[in-house]
Amino acid sequence: MASRSYSNLLELASGEPASISQIRRRIPRVMTVAGIISDFDSDSDSDGSSSAPSSPRDRTIVVANQLPISARRRTDGRGWEFSWDKDSLLLQLKDAIGDRGADMEFVYVGCLRDEIPAADQDEVSQVLLETFKCVPAFLPPDLLARYYHGFCKQQLWPLFHYMLPLSPDLGGRFDRSLWQAYVSANKIFADKILEVINPDDDFVWVHDYHLMVLPTFLRKRFNRVKLGFFLHSPFPSSEIYKTLPVREELLRSLLNSDLIGFHTFDYARHFLSCCGRMLGLSYESKRGYIGLEYYGRTVSIKILPVGIHLDQLKSVLSLPETEKKVQELVEQFLDKGRVMVLGVDDMDIFKGISLKLLAMEELLKQHQEWRGKIVLVQIANPARGRGKGVKEVQAESFATMKRINEAYGEPPGYEPIILIDEPLPFSHRIAYYVVAECCLVTAVRDGMNLIPYEYIISRQGNQQLDNVLGLASPAQKKSMLVISEFIGCSPSLSGAVRVNPWNTEAVADAMVNALEMKEQEKQFRHEKHYKYVSSHDVGYWANSFLQDLQRTCRDHSTRRNWGIGFGLGFRVVALDTNFRKLAMEHIVSAYKRTRTRAILLDYDGTLMPQASIDKRPSTKSIEILNTLCSDKNNVVFLVSARSRATLGHWFAPCENLGVAAEHGYFFRLKRDAGWETCVPVADFNWKQIADPVMSLYMETTDGSMIDDKETMLVWSYEDADPDFGSCQAKELLDHLESVLANEPVSVKSGQHIVEVKPQGVSKGLVARRLLSTMQERGLTPDFVLCIGDDRSDEDMFEVITTSIPSTSSLTPTTEVFACTVGQKPSKAKYYLDDTAEIVRLMQGLATVSEQALRTQQNGQIDT
Repeated sequence: MASRSYSNLLELASGEPASISQIRRRIPRVMTVAGIISDFDSDSDSDGSSSAPSSPRDRTIVVANQLPISARRRTDGRGWEFSWDKDSLLLQLKDAIGDRGADMEFVYVGCLRDEIPAADQDEVSQVLLETFKCVPAFLPPDLLARYYHGFCKQQLWPLFHYMLPLSPDLGGRFDRSLWQAYVSANKIFADKILEVINPDDDFVWVHDYHLMVLPTFLRKRFNRVKLGFFLHSPFPSSEIYKTLPVREELLRSLLNSDLIGFHTFDYARHFLSCCGRMLGLSYESKRGYIGLEYYGRTVSIKILPVGIHLDQLKSVLSLPETEKKVQELVEQFLDKGRVMVLGVDDMDIFKGISLKLLAMEELLKQHQEWRGKIVLVQIANPARGRGKGVKEVQAESFATMKRINEAYGEPPGYEPIILIDEPLPFSHRIAYYVVAECCLVTAVRDGMNLIPYEYIISRQGNQQLDNVLGLASPAQKKSMLVISEFIGCSPSLSGAVRVNPWNTEAVADAMVNALEMKEQEKQFRHEKHYKYVSSHDVGYWANSFLQDLQRTCRDHSTRRNWGIGFGLGFRVVALDTNFRKLAMEHIVSAYKRTRTRAILLDYDGTLMPQASIDKRPSTKSIEILNTLCSDKNNVVFLVSARSRATLGHWFAPCENLGVAAEHGYFFRLKRDAGWETCVPVADFNWKQIADPVMSLYMETTDGSMIDDKETMLVWSYEDADPDFGSCQAKELLDHLESVLANEPVSVKSGQHIVEVKPQGVSKGLVARRLLSTMQERGLTPDFVLCIGDDRSDEDMFEVITTSIPSTSSLTPTTEVFACTVGQKPSKAKYYLDDTAEIVRLMQGLATVSEQALRTQQNGQIDT
């Protein structure tokens, strides 16, 4: 079926509907009709497929808040001129990928920095698309202000940098209208992507916190879209993030991506912790890749810091203007016997400029030998945001600089701090890197910060610059770094002197340590850093991300997909082609036409919700079970991990209900029958070993408990902190496996539990025993229904689904329904969403049995 976005564009372009065959012949790789807004609330194709022709080349649609384009009005006022923004990361990743991405085509979607009048937008769209393969998203000025300067910069950006809005002056309080503007802007971006996307072939790579709900819009339109997201800012800890009123909406939107990238493990760990604490999701590592299971889809997590554009930086180092500026700085500082320490930061509240100046003051105060020698040059780039906070930082920085220069500005002509707050050409900034003996980065929180990387490459320099600096050939290079431990590049630079920027005395000592370090040590650290930075450039980062995105999306075509949920709660269920939802009409039909039925039911999580506090069966559940048991064609068995005393008490009203307790160690066919064992009676002396170990972990894990059953010991941490409980469970599992290695028991972990039970005991044993018992009585079942929710029930599923070919317990014509609760990897072939659906299903089967019994009774009366 043709993509609706394509057909809409063609119809609007031609003024008349286009047939599918016409679409196939005429669809271009990139559409040129601008301004089409698609209807996201309309029904989408169930699998998001399209019949558009495949391209011989892979294509990636790169989406970010801003296009890598510079725009300016022509001098005559007629039209616009455009050029590539060489400093844009989006352009650098394309250039730096080089031969590694020779078969990759890039299309960009984003906003322009300049406001384009509505009358010029169509022409600008056409020019950008044809000349630069860029698709501009035009946001109305009011929407742009509320989206970017409002929600992004006043709410998301401060929160992601650990600033809570405790007062109106500390970050923006949550404003629902700004959130709505954010969603509306993301929807416009999605509409622009729909104009150019070929969903069967293209990859979509979304960048940064400005577009965190965009994945939901794209996934809703194309269930199988190949979608990656990279967050360039920090991701805060769960304690900070959960204060955001729209926390779940953002998490669920990000989880509609196939691959989510972070600069550091800390950021990824915080995201995974939020998913666990707020959405109840767990993750696991498989062969080095971290994955989250989300409604049958595996969302991969990528941890890789971005790099710099190495070739571009080296080319700037070779420019004549760079060499000229280096010569000027040598005369200004080195020829006068002064040592330059360099800082390069945006003028915003998180870059720690004032803390850096205070650290410099502390150095001059405590180390008088450096007075008159050391100079801190602070290059302050214009802030990307605006508002009161930026003005306060600027005023404080200049006031602090003035005070320090007045206090320590001896001898005459010496200024210990030089603050440059005007935009510098990139070549001039590189020149400062070349001359600086040490680079100082004291941001209190920063997503990545590539300044240290640029400094390292610049200090490597080239022969021409070595001559200007007066270095012997071959020169031994050095690049000392004092960096904050709160920035994303810190873990990658193990040779840097890491500091807590809030401790200005420690920062001052670190600066002196860096400057006075032995030359050989400086050179060794530089060589280590240069090797890493030069091999992990922006091309390496981009290529690695896209390779992982291709790997993650490889099985899209082998899965069945459909969307569920409304609004930003939308998500896609992806299941194996043989795994489908159990339809009521299908099983009822099979139930009606069969005469010998075996029904095996788990209890907790199946008939009873896991979150329920009162675990006793409801009156309704008892009535349903009694109705099913009263049907002479049925053998109904309840299989649970609970003790036989508890199950016997709870289900005493069910006379004909078979019960298996403690995972099947004990079982009975009817209420009045005696309890039997599925395995030989075991020796339980192992409890004397296991119980003290479990007790130790119970005491040290608040919210955990021990359930001591006749044949099992179960340590439960359902009410404990999820992260700490999970960590303790892994330790306990290893501990128990070690101390019980020579005992006839098995140690297993389950959903919030660690259990020890006799070897050979499983729910699968109950299923096998029931089927063989029925066969011995001449009751070979022609209908088998087995429902469970966790790992222990998989044994039952395996038995009933493999019994047909392997034993005579079942016949080839037997209707077998193995059903799990929720969409997850399972040996079952069917699923239902929750316990409520399970109860409705059982009620439906009970109704069929009631009707059959009533019909039979009426027939006997008539006779």
